[in-house]
Amino acid sequence: MSTTETFIAHLIELRSRLMNVVIALLLIFICLFPWASDLYALLAQPMLAKLPEGGQMIATDVTTPFFVPLKVTMMTAFLIALPYVLYQGWRFVAPGLYAHEKKLILPLIVASTLLFFCGMAFAYFVVFPVVFGFIVAAAPQGVAVMTDIDKYLSFVLGMFMAFGITFQVPVAVVVLVRMGMVSVEKLREIRSYVIVGAFVIGAIFTPPDVVSQFMLAIPLWVLYEAGIVVAAWITPRSN
Repeated sequence: MSTTETFIAHLIELRSRLMNVVIALLLIFICLFPWASDLYALLAQPMLAKLPEGGQMIATDVTTPFFVPLKVTMMTAFLIALPYVLYQGWRFVAPGLYAHEKKLILPLIVASTLLFFCGMAFAYFVVFPVVFGFIVAAAPQGVAVMTDIDKYLSFVLGMFMAFGITFQVPVAVVVLVRMGMVSVEKLREIRSYVIVGAFVIGAIFTPPDVVSQFMLAIPLWVLYEAGIVVAAWITPRSN
């Protein structure tokens, strides 16, 4: 088979995989659409639970009450379909990988996905109640906290991304060690710098209170240590 024919075959395969992904996303989105408002209510629950009795969220734009739940539904559909999306991507690239690369990449993809979901869950169930409780408590007397639903969604998505990426630290550590870019011993030596960096990141990506900063910094540090343990376990002793 010529180079041109091989390239066209890859394009056809890629198109097939992308079509499978799009169809899966559309089907899930259509199934979830009737519950779009309920999905947003579930996402907003950590904030609503901290508002004073009778407190509520607001929509400042005419189309916001429709489009914001729609965005949440699309995000939920993508998260549900993510394992299938990654599977399609894996089926596309797997034929071009060596056996030892497959043994490393597939577990990393699975672990990365699970850790991202764990990061989102940690933010939703642990961080949000504390952060929103602090925000409501810090409001000056006479100020009613009524967050715009679109801005709330942007804030929540940012926090989900921050904690989802933070929970990728063990995967990043393992990859760096396996690629020979850094040794386990070196990672242990720079532990103190990582701890300081974790608290700096916590201060940047969380509201300005000590509790929130600790809630991002400490998991980042613990995950770094977990990455070192896993990297030391899977790396040959000669390295």
